[in-house]
Amino acid sequence: MLEGNRVSRISVRGFAVASATAVTAVGSVVGVASGSTAQDNDLELTASDATLLADIPAGQQAQVQTASLTQQADVQAIAADNSARKAAEEAARKKAADDAVNKQKAAEKAEAAAQAEKERKEKEEAASRSAARADASDFVVQSSYTVAQVQAMAQQMIPGDQFTCFSNIVNHESSWNYRAVNASSGAYGLVQALPGSKMASAGADWQTNPATQIKWGLNYMNERYGSPCGAWSFWQANNWY
Repeated sequence: MLEGNRVSRISVRGFAVASATAVTAVGSVVGVASGSTAQDNDLELTASDATLLADIPAGQQAQVQTASLTQQADVQAIAADNSARKAAEEAARKKAADDAVNKQKAAEKAEAAAQAEKERKEKEEAASRSAARADASDFVVQSSYTVAQVQAMAQQMIPGDQFTCFSNIVNHESSWNYRAVNASSGAYGLVQALPGSKMASAGADWQTNPATQIKWGLNYMNERYGSPCGAWSFWQANNWY
């Protein structure tokens, strides 16, 4: 029988022969005799090895079995940890990818909403510009007009949200005098068209009919600046339009 101090390292690879209840492969058995050179290679469990193992005291057999099972449990725990770590990394990568996709979708949705809002405002502005309540032809032609009458015409022809801007320009350009002439440039009328004959596109009576001048001025501001308020913004920055 081997003494306890003569067994320095034992590894079990199939411990079923050592114990009726230990039926799982758990390692290989290596014995190192006292005073002899240690063997580096593990030995396959054979019938003679089983006999040698049987010669080990029962207490030492229990220790060997416990150590081998502990080693196996450690290996399994490490494998489980690695598996859990890989699963966590994969879940993190998937979440990052999902977050990126969701962020992109949110950005595209916000951009689409902004574009829709812009188009809605543009349509409203276009509708407002075209929603003049009266045309130049709707007014009875007179031989002369007071400032109040000219302003009343403009209020009926200019969209409500644009009238103040239109009025500001006319105030600066002609003080609502539909016969105003710029002595230096020859600009004419309420909106000081240069030359005044441009207003003939709105009516042949452009020299005497303030409604014709208002019609032409509104069309000019819409086409060149988008609206009377656009023209007024430009005028404020440049003192002309």
